[in-house]
Amino acid sequence: MKNQHNKIYLASKSPRRRELLRQIGVDFELMLLRSDPGRMVDVSEDVLPGEDVHAYVARVARAKGAFAFNLLLQRRQPLRPVLTADTTVTIDGEILGKPADNREAVAMLERLSGRTHQVLTSVAVHSQHVAEQVTQVSNVRFATLTPARIRAYCATLEPYDKAGGYGIQGPAALFIEHIEGSHSGIMGLPLFETANLLRKAGLAI
Repeated sequence: MKNQHNKIYLASKSPRRRELLRQIGVDFELMLLRSDPGRMVDVSEDVLPGEDVHAYVARVARAKGAFAFNLLLQRRQPLRPVLTADTTVTIDGEILGKPADNREAVAMLERLSGRTHQVLTSVAVHSQHVAEQVTQVSNVRFATLTPARIRAYCATLEPYDKAGGYGIQGPAALFIEHIEGSHSGIMGLPLFETANLLRKAGLAI
């Protein structure tokens, strides 16, 4: 069924996801879920015991979408498709979240230096007629970084709101020797896969 308004809800605080949707001409309205660990959270992003990275990122994206769509029903808002996503960085089978402080940021960059890691972004679309999801995986290889270069980068605000302590769209792009996968997926929203999901939900893209 076609989405007559050709508009969606984006349940994400990420400015990068907003930019990417605008890039492909998708009209959206923001839905901001609560995520402050000091208060209440709408969807927990804690890793469950024994949960691997693929299961984790898919579960979080799916849970955000289901929660957001249920909110629309409760509030009796127009039932447009809801897009949610979750991005995580992993190396050696361990999930690297957002660094809490300078010490954690330095440790993450030291670990990524000179090595290949994976960036996973899972995208989910919920609507009245569709509940679809896809997870995109990219390999990213960092150059070898000197301690001075790591310290200088971690002295900025760049690492602290990003999984793994970096974003490919910022100054850390200079660290990246090679990627295999999706540039937009590493940013937080793989556009090819996202467009396919939105078409299934009825958008004309």
